[in-house]
Amino acid sequence: MSQRLSRGRSAIGVVGFLVVMEFGSGALQGWFSPLLAAIGQQFGVGAGALNWVSAMYMLMTVACVPILAKLGDMFGHKRLLVVATALVAAGSLVVAFAPTFELFLLGRALQAPLAAFLPLEFAIVRARDERSASRSIGVLVGALTLGAAIGSLMSGLLFGATGDLTIVLLIPAVFIALCVPVVVLLIPETAVRKRGRVDIVGAVLLTIGLLAILTGVSNAGTWGWGDPRTLALTLGGAAVLALWVIVERRIADPLVDLTMLTRGGIGLPIVASLLFGAQTYGGQTASFLWLLGNNSRDGYGLGIPPAAAGAIIVLYALAAFLGTLLGDRLAYRISPHRAIALAGVTAAASFALMIVSAGVAALFIASMALGGISAGVLLAVLPAVVVRNAPADSVGIASALFNTARTAAGAAAGAVFALVMTLFVTTSGDGGAPGPRSTPSSFVAVWAICLAISLVLAVVGLRVRTAEPLHDTSNPPAAAEPIEER
Repeated sequence: MSQRLSRGRSAIGVVGFLVVMEFGSGALQGWFSPLLAAIGQQFGVGAGALNWVSAMYMLMTVACVPILAKLGDMFGHKRLLVVATALVAAGSLVVAFAPTFELFLLGRALQAPLAAFLPLEFAIVRARDERSASRSIGVLVGALTLGAAIGSLMSGLLFGATGDLTIVLLIPAVFIALCVPVVVLLIPETAVRKRGRVDIVGAVLLTIGLLAILTGVSNAGTWGWGDPRTLALTLGGAAVLALWVIVERRIADPLVDLTMLTRGGIGLPIVASLLFGAQTYGGQTASFLWLLGNNSRDGYGLGIPPAAAGAIIVLYALAAFLGTLLGDRLAYRISPHRAIALAGVTAAASFALMIVSAGVAALFIASMALGGISAGVLLAVLPAVVVRNAPADSVGIASALFNTARTAAGAAAGAVFALVMTLFVTTSGDGGAPGPRSTPSSFVAVWAICLAISLVLAVVGLRVRTAEPLHDTSNPPAAAEPIEER
């Protein structure tokens, strides 16, 4: 009994340290949006170049997260978490003191391992206490979500108070740097190892394929979908990914064991993550633009001032945080697959409410909050299912595939929705600015597509299964058994 209690306290302590890290990780991810105008002024760059502040980070996460997670499976998740944290700390210092915009973007690229924190942490909490892993995952995701909201709010307030961009950017750099010794000294290493060689060819092919497709899709709105660059990157990237599948099926130690996706209970949760990323992250821009749009000036929107819109965005993040706390309870009460399906239906209801109440501010804000709760439930339940279904020696790479799929789908959906919105424009309007303008129909079209995606997600969710219950609170966990080296 004392051994069991000691193990429980140890697991709680480990999760506590990781929660603090994830809160800081979320804060750093939300830190830059309020500072974009100041970054542009400091480096003398326009709106087009500022898109790279986010795009550089996003593209590099796609490139590095699967590799770092796989190396964690092979050489130790704590060890790679130390490496990732050190790289993010170095990148954050470069960002804070960069003399040129090019070095600033280099720092953003070095911050990309931030997205590998969660997959590595998921593997650590499963190794510490498998029965409570799903609850720990929900808490970690909740800390990330809450941190993003607080970070976005705090960076804007701090810059308004100090007016010094370097000082504001240095604060998260110091926090992440302090996390390095915390991980080294206080986080235990996992013992299960994935034997084999590092699949360099598979890593290179996967990176090139994903980067090519995302670069092509992300720039399609600027270049045009029929532009040779867009077609070359998207089709070329697809061809490289097809080659990657062939290579992975033929080598002894692949980067990704594809049988884990097709027959290991990981494939459907990752499909669900694609749908989740598309409807949540892809549709957010349209919803936020509707808040800020002025009907008399733009022909659409609620005309909410930027400061109030920022508060609404924080409200959305807080709703998502609440959803992460509810997710584990729902999974235990009604089963994970029903919780996913319920979250999908709830998301569909939120988009339907947006469509019918677009002109009523209170109802529209309520619909966004409902969507936030749905997103939080999915953020908690889906990765818990992935971690539960993954082999013990492949938790890192399985979690990384989940995160990468969600991010890539959100980026691609954002670009596709931008194209959809260009199909419903007008060049007329009294008192408006000259040139083409979006119409309310363009927003309705995006929300309708997101509604349909959410319903598909609900159907996919009903087919998701776990090997056994994510946790069992009716019986105390058995005494800890040593984890065998593999």
